[in-house]
Amino acid sequence: MEDQWLERKSFRVTPLQLADTLIGFGNAEGGTVVVGLWNGIVEGTDSDVQARNALMQAAMDFTHPPVRVRNRLVECVDSDGRSDHLLVLDVESSESVVHANRKDAAFLRVGDENRRLTFAQRQELVFDKGQGTYEYRELDVRIDSVDKGLLDEYTAAVGAADPWKLLVARGLARGDRLTIAGCLLFGEHPQSQLPEAYVRVLRYRGRERGTGSRQQLVEDVRLEGPLPSQILGARKLVERMQPKRRALGADGRFADQALVPDDAWLEAIVNAVVHRSYSLAGDHSRVEIFDDRIEVTSPGRFPGIVAMSAPDEAPRYARNPRIARVLADLNFGQELGEGIKRMYEEMRLAGLQPPLYRQSSGAVHVELSGEAVDQRLDAMLPGETREVVAALRAAERLSTSELSRVMGLSRPAALRRLNALRDLDVIQWVGKSPKDPRAYWSLTPYSNDSNEGR
Repeated sequence: MEDQWLERKSFRVTPLQLADTLIGFGNAEGGTVVVGLWNGIVEGTDSDVQARNALMQAAMDFTHPPVRVRNRLVECVDSDGRSDHLLVLDVESSESVVHANRKDAAFLRVGDENRRLTFAQRQELVFDKGQGTYEYRELDVRIDSVDKGLLDEYTAAVGAADPWKLLVARGLARGDRLTIAGCLLFGEHPQSQLPEAYVRVLRYRGRERGTGSRQQLVEDVRLEGPLPSQILGARKLVERMQPKRRALGADGRFADQALVPDDAWLEAIVNAVVHRSYSLAGDHSRVEIFDDRIEVTSPGRFPGIVAMSAPDEAPRYARNPRIARVLADLNFGQELGEGIKRMYEEMRLAGLQPPLYRQSSGAVHVELSGEAVDQRLDAMLPGETREVVAALRAAERLSTSELSRVMGLSRPAALRRLNALRDLDVIQWVGKSPKDPRAYWSLTPYSNDSNEGR
């Protein structure tokens, strides 16, 4: 499956076409291009060594400044059963430059495709990349001063053989010293070097912070340690502290239910940790919980290529590409752009106000309100909405009978609620006729999908 860091290409790709893909990876967070494996067919590359050599020179011949690429041949068996080789190109993320092709066109890897940058986006990317070199700076921390359990978990997650070589290969160490990214991700106590690199979770009574004797703060927890531990710690705290409401559950009984969808606030926390500016030493990431909302603040402004008027349409760009990649490998969140879109979708499906983003001179702030977009609509949503949405997100498509089991209802009762959700444009029924045995339910396409090119 192709993604932010992987692209498959047919051996018929030209060096010019390959160069644009290399540019996209170089301008983003790096990645891997596999040539000779495409559309489920293993073609190999041994049939034309001269053409393969031309592809290996594509970065040098057709990108400027040249994208940094390491070429290697990997043994394979092609679809006809013959021994062959795939050409694998490992692309490094550039530190402070933007690459372009012979026609001076620049691209940025966004999800599983390349986006051509406008002139303004290109200029902003030059500036953002100049800021993004901070995580690659070397610290006076030895490479063996890591949380070995966490490093072993990461090594296993990516299938690497040598954890120390993995740190160097991913820009998390230079020589025998950790970089800032390596220290933040795997250091035993990163705050000894970077004292503001922590997450603070605060719970207030009511809807206001209050001041002085009227301050409403009832709990204040500071989470330190490596970034994966901070995210997991914040998740447990917010699960306990999050605002709730009494609602009728699928079992017909009233119970406390979360006011803000878990996936929405978790994405906000992950984005705050991944994309914050760690060079801003005077501030930290904060999660503030009120009776009616959750607010998350992250030091550092959005990259210039992100329009504040439509953050859910943001092209994906990471200020800290090495941190972003490691946390993605460890299955934390869906990153800037994709993660923000996920937050909008979660809030929409819950019938809540969309995320409210604000940006100050030194931070990004997002508010996730528990207030319904339409109180009448909120009252109309069946109590099983969250369960149905979660089940369909996990399985993508389910039959009426399968969903009736999810809801714990008879098939007729479940069908009535599913039709109500369809009328509210939360889910859709797909089938050729009312008695189609292959018919299924799925989530409706996100309303802004047409604006996203990934």
